[in-house]
Amino acid sequence: MLGLNRTRDAALRARAEKVVPSGMWGHLHAAKLPGGYPQFFHRGEGGVLWDVDGNRYVDFMCSWGPNLLGHHHPEVEEAAERQRRDGDCMNGPAEVMVELAELVVDMVGHADWTQFQKNGTDATTTCVTLARAATSRRKILVAKGAYHGAVPWCSPSLLGVTAEDRAHLVYFTFNDVESLEAAAKMAGDDVAGILVSAFRHDLGFDQELPTAEFARAARRICDDKGAALIIDEVRAGFRLNAAGSWESLGVRPDLSAWSKAIANGYALAAVTGADWLRTAAAQVFVTGSFWAGAVAMAAAVATLKIVRRDDVPSRLAQCGLMLREGLETRSRQFGVSIRQSGPAQMPALLFDDDPDYRKGFVFCNSMLERGVYFHPKHNMFLCAAHTEADIAAALDAAEHAFSVVAAL
Repeated sequence: MLGLNRTRDAALRARAEKVVPSGMWGHLHAAKLPGGYPQFFHRGEGGVLWDVDGNRYVDFMCSWGPNLLGHHHPEVEEAAERQRRDGDCMNGPAEVMVELAELVVDMVGHADWTQFQKNGTDATTTCVTLARAATSRRKILVAKGAYHGAVPWCSPSLLGVTAEDRAHLVYFTFNDVESLEAAAKMAGDDVAGILVSAFRHDLGFDQELPTAEFARAARRICDDKGAALIIDEVRAGFRLNAAGSWESLGVRPDLSAWSKAIANGYALAAVTGADWLRTAAAQVFVTGSFWAGAVAMAAAVATLKIVRRDDVPSRLAQCGLMLREGLETRSRQFGVSIRQSGPAQMPALLFDDDPDYRKGFVFCNSMLERGVYFHPKHNMFLCAAHTEADIAAALDAAEHAFSVVAAL
């Protein structure tokens, strides 16, 4: 345990373990992180978080992605509260659903229509279901090691999963055209779709942006086979390009899955699709009691309008580049070899010669002690509320943290 006060956090963990298996579940379980990380938080404001013991952190995980504009963004909160006073979960959607759908279709390059869900797994699963329904085929081509959700067909854990759950997945290597073509050949005439992340962001590995050659090959294979190209935008959506992360490559998908940042922390997901999939989208039965929740939709309308008005992806890239360059300079100062990868808006930092992530753990714990929340293995996130002062604070903390790593 580090020097920060963790009294209340420890008490809450002890209480939780009595009523929640292992005290927490999934990717938010702090036990999967080095020992100094808090499990419970009290509040967030802009680009900053406070844990239940009052410790303050400049937040570079941004709620694992949903915080795009800053915690408690006033325009988003006003829109959500205004809708909350009228109603949220009702017998059907509120008027705001139509406004949000119009806005999404207008913003997203490939979108002729949209549907809404609650989380990223809902959206990726809906995309796969629609591709199969529209093509009457079964096989989905997916990248080895990619994360597309936490249900049996795609969960990274095999506990409770049967071979039948994965029977119609065919694997390829991200950015490897030959591998993708081999997977398509293996699937033969039974290809319903290719599902690929906006960029490679596998846990614990260097991130990898898609090459134009790979993107064009995925598009060509889907066109040749009459299959759906599906982009998983759950993590990257609205951070890289508001119209779609592959827009800069000149390649548009048939379906995309969105969540995380779409409503700045309110629970919402979306599927966007091309016209040829409209009939399948109208016929397939996908639903949820909370999927038409109006408060999250009002928050999403406000969020997306701000994304467009303020060119949020460019703002994030600017801050991310400042952080990346500062980390590189300070690591060299102490002779510590690091690897920074992926888009500047979603930075990943790994250490050379660190197979067990010991250097990463020490570095991140040292950052945490100085009020900066980094992650040792997962990609991180910038939000529009991060200031130059926040970046400076992170770099000041990093200077000390690199000195600690250098002394190992």
